[in-house]
Amino acid sequence: MLGIKRLYVYLLQSFIPVFVMTFGICLFIVLMQFVWKYVEMLVGKGVDALVLAELFWYATLTLIPLALPLAVLLASLMTFGNLGEKLELLSIKAAGVSLFKTMRPLIVFILLLTVGMFFFQNNAMPVIQSKFRALFYSIKAKSPELDIPEGVFYSEIEGYNLFVKRKNEQTKTLHGVMIYSISGGLDNMAIIVCDSAKMRMSAGKDYLKLSLFQGQQFSNFKQGARMGMASGFGGGAGNVPPPYARENFKTKDIIIPFDAKFNRLDEAAMGESQTTKNIAQLSAGIDSLQQLVDSVYASEKSNVLANFNVFRQQHTGAMYPPASNSTQATDIPSPMRKARPISIDTVIMNLPYHQSEMVLASAISQVDAIRYSGIMYDLRDTQTKIRYFTVEWYQKFTLSLACLIFFFIGAPLGAIIRKGGLGMPVVISVVLFIVYYVINNIGFKLARDGVWEVWQGMFLSSFVLAPLGIFLTYKAMNDSALMNADAYVHFFKTNRFLRKVWETMQRIRAIKLPRTKKGKV
Repeated sequence: MLGIKRLYVYLLQSFIPVFVMTFGICLFIVLMQFVWKYVEMLVGKGVDALVLAELFWYATLTLIPLALPLAVLLASLMTFGNLGEKLELLSIKAAGVSLFKTMRPLIVFILLLTVGMFFFQNNAMPVIQSKFRALFYSIKAKSPELDIPEGVFYSEIEGYNLFVKRKNEQTKTLHGVMIYSISGGLDNMAIIVCDSAKMRMSAGKDYLKLSLFQGQQFSNFKQGARMGMASGFGGGAGNVPPPYARENFKTKDIIIPFDAKFNRLDEAAMGESQTTKNIAQLSAGIDSLQQLVDSVYASEKSNVLANFNVFRQQHTGAMYPPASNSTQATDIPSPMRKARPISIDTVIMNLPYHQSEMVLASAISQVDAIRYSGIMYDLRDTQTKIRYFTVEWYQKFTLSLACLIFFFIGAPLGAIIRKGGLGMPVVISVVLFIVYYVINNIGFKLARDGVWEVWQGMFLSSFVLAPLGIFLTYKAMNDSALMNADAYVHFFKTNRFLRKVWETMQRIRAIKLPRTKKGKV
């Protein structure tokens, strides 16, 4: 018993450091993917380094569910690969300890990790997501830092296009400045050309002040142009050019509204997203949205039944009783009860041709009116929101379950291949994780778009990879030579049917057919 406890401690001491190392590597890789994706949005905003560090911290926490399964897979592969390569697994099996019993302490550790991952996603992730989304959209909405390039038009200031021929970094002076002002609309556009200019930001970072030197300004008069064309000045309304004003100046100041401050969004504004809710909040949201959908369906159904009753009364003299009160069915006169079996198809077929065409056209128009009405658009949006909430509900379970599945794939596979280090385990882990990622994304999109049931799409990756884990565990416990090339060669050599096929192919290849002088048979 003491030896078993020492073995368990040794396995945990071998697995946990490798797991921490691989988790850090995987988390760094997925974080770099986030940085590469949004680097254009983050660069040039003039955001403080502490704010960026806070954003990266929240992004790192949100990426833990993506990096943790890959870390478990890689760590289990490396740990059991090292044990197999050093013949330690062989010694453990020779001592009478099975592979499953050897894996027992790590199974307990992974189960605790899976449960902890679930509580992290359910309790901590909604808070992290609300903080991350609020900070992310705050940085995204911030105006870019003013860094006007030379020789190109700069359009980051709303309503203005600036062209600077040359900049003097020492005196902070812009030379050869051309400004297109469209803040008043294209009809009231103004063009300013000056020799030099200086740019300053207000103390509150709300306005931008441009001091222009030695230049001219040209501006249109929209109202004056209309009056001139209406009066026929210049030989016809169609040939009247719009009047403009020209101004020469030595110095001129322009005040441009430009918010360069960093304004944080309120985290409460992000509370409507499904990623910022836990399981209880998601369940309550799904129930309330489903009640709204059911009420819309009930209302539309009552309208359709009312129209159908009017139609039956016009053409058969009978109508259905109100569907809402079933207790009044015994009070319905017998003619109404006898009229119930009459189908709508029979009624339409007995009508004259032109009247049946009118009825069908009216029905089609009513269906189109319902389909393209605002109520149906709201209904589709509500159903889409229900699917998003349900997908997030299941995702809190599937991402946690992936850690357990990947352990039962990595541990037996490492015992089979018996290769440690960062060579073969890394290659196998990356391939398996890519397969998992593709299958998981396919299931996610099928569930999100309503093609499959939500639970089917969200558990698709688990349904595919769980049998693989069971198969590999069974093979590893029975000392299967799954990755041994010599075993496959031996199988082909000892199989009689395959050997006969191989010998027949060799005989056919050895046959030389007689040929004529021209090379034809």
